[in-house]
Amino acid sequence: MKSFFEDNRAVMILQYFHNHTGVRINTLATKFSVSERTVRNDIKQLNKEIASCAAIEGTKGRYDLRVFDMDRFNKLYSVLTKTDEFMNSGRNRRNYIFASLMRSDEAILTDELAYEMNIGRTTIVSDLKKLREEIREYDLSILGKTSKGLTLEGEEIDIRTFVMENMFEDVYRDYPLDKEIQVVIRHTLKAHFFEKHVIENYIRFVTLMLDRLLNGHGLGKLSAKYYNLTMRPSFEVVDTLLDQIGLILHTSIPLEEKIYTFLPIIGMRTPADINELQTISLDSSIRPLIQNIFSRIRHELNIKIVTDRFEDEFLYHIMFMLNRIRFHVKIDNPLYEELIVKYPLAYQMAIIASSVISEEYGFMVPESEKGYLTAYFGIFLSENGIEEEKPFRIAVVCEGGKVTAQLIEVQLKKVLDSKAVLTLYYNEDFDREDLEAQDIILTTYSLPYECSRPTIRIREIFNEKELFHKIEKAKYWDQVDVPVIDNNWFVINGLLDESRFFLFRGDESYDEALALMADNLADQGYVDDGFLLRLKEREEKGTMVFDRSIAIPHTVHYAGDKLVMAIGVCETGVRHEDQDIPIIILLGFPEETGKNDQLLIRIYDEIITIAQDEDLMKKIAKAKTFNDLLRVLYKQPGE
Repeated sequence: MKSFFEDNRAVMILQYFHNHTGVRINTLATKFSVSERTVRNDIKQLNKEIASCAAIEGTKGRYDLRVFDMDRFNKLYSVLTKTDEFMNSGRNRRNYIFASLMRSDEAILTDELAYEMNIGRTTIVSDLKKLREEIREYDLSILGKTSKGLTLEGEEIDIRTFVMENMFEDVYRDYPLDKEIQVVIRHTLKAHFFEKHVIENYIRFVTLMLDRLLNGHGLGKLSAKYYNLTMRPSFEVVDTLLDQIGLILHTSIPLEEKIYTFLPIIGMRTPADINELQTISLDSSIRPLIQNIFSRIRHELNIKIVTDRFEDEFLYHIMFMLNRIRFHVKIDNPLYEELIVKYPLAYQMAIIASSVISEEYGFMVPESEKGYLTAYFGIFLSENGIEEEKPFRIAVVCEGGKVTAQLIEVQLKKVLDSKAVLTLYYNEDFDREDLEAQDIILTTYSLPYECSRPTIRIREIFNEKELFHKIEKAKYWDQVDVPVIDNNWFVINGLLDESRFFLFRGDESYDEALALMADNLADQGYVDDGFLLRLKEREEKGTMVFDRSIAIPHTVHYAGDKLVMAIGVCETGVRHEDQDIPIIILLGFPEETGKNDQLLIRIYDEIITIAQDEDLMKKIAKAKTFNDLLRVLYKQPGE
């Protein structure tokens, strides 16, 4: 039998890199409960082992596995991660112990287990200690003394949950469900349009249920919340299916066992086509919950969520997610870390949504589920930018002839999306009004007159990535006070000038610092006189703080139609409740945000990016002048 090493940490780290990208050292240190130094030493060891075909390389604090000889690496990976000695694995040994205890009706002597497993007493005592720690969070325990016999104690539903989440494959890999029963399950669930992954998971639940039931370990009485599931129309499918299986096995399957196998149905992943969910209706509580979530996001971030094409899918996702959490049906999310890094604002929205759910239902949302919420909010944020009043217009002014202009057009089509409208001008066949009607002007030479529209000089052959970044910044030209088209990734610079930079001494309170910033902005006419009062009312409901480092007080202002931003810094931090906050970014939203929503989304992404960079945070907090801040806030695209 082949099994993964559990006790070989370096090999497990290699497995982790094999399945993830952009991994941080502190993530691995936390996962394996060791220091970051230990992880770095393990990576050094691994690099020696795989030097002939691959390498683990790091940049900007993130590490990736680079494979340059795939065939050789696959062979080496197989050797490193597999062993013929099943009991060499601590994970396998603990699974064997747990399986033995859960199947036994009597206490088992430690010496008997050690003999069966062909391991020493010291090893099994150590494995038992680790196993006790693992099962504690499932409300399970191992009672007795090693010299007098051990028994597994806990509810049957919790035993099954532990098996399903931790060791199902190891226990049942060589004991698959009877083919006749599998055929009945697949035929029935396919007839009701359940997808393949739902069917496969359902077979796992039935496999575990039948093994436990037929060996005298039935569920018995469940709590009331489980019996309520029988009222759902889709339960009829499971009820009928389990009756068929009972006939095949010449036994009667109790209601409680039917309910148990219903859990992967009510907690399944949202299908690709929700129109095929003929047997599952949406709970009436879901739409009000979604509205509460969107309202909270609107209140805290001032961003309106546009769901459009994905609204029904999101509603079902929330319903299935709540069922998974309520009934302890765990699903993995291998993309979790990549999602929260790529979509930082969407992850903050997922955190807000999770807090609303916790308030209304009284349970915490697991990080894996927050990852799926992040994916949906990432889609919604993209939807926010899809609905524009008019297509984005770009003029290309070329000093050469038509062929040169068309060469530039070919390159631009690799950079721009399908909504952009290009107009080519060459041989000076244009006038000023033509250019002023555009959103952006790209030109290969100095124009004969100045234009109010953002103008970007390009060469006939240009760097596509660099130009894309400049065009992205140009889209905010009319929404920032200091529009600059440069190589700096940060757009927030265009919302700041020296009059909106505040340096605090360190003896101010957070409220005093806020009042100083708001009053100063009002005196300069950036915000109206009632801004500070509204700000205080908003702050009474909670201050938005990222990683205890950046506070983002915000409210509406009535002094204009542009988003207003100011930044205050203090190296030692201003005191707010039980923490010192070194950076305050004050935002004033115009009454009607409209197109400002996209600018606001970009600003939040940049602020969260700053909050995730500890070195950058320290440099910003140390800035003594506005020019110091500008020098710090410079980042090339892709850094």
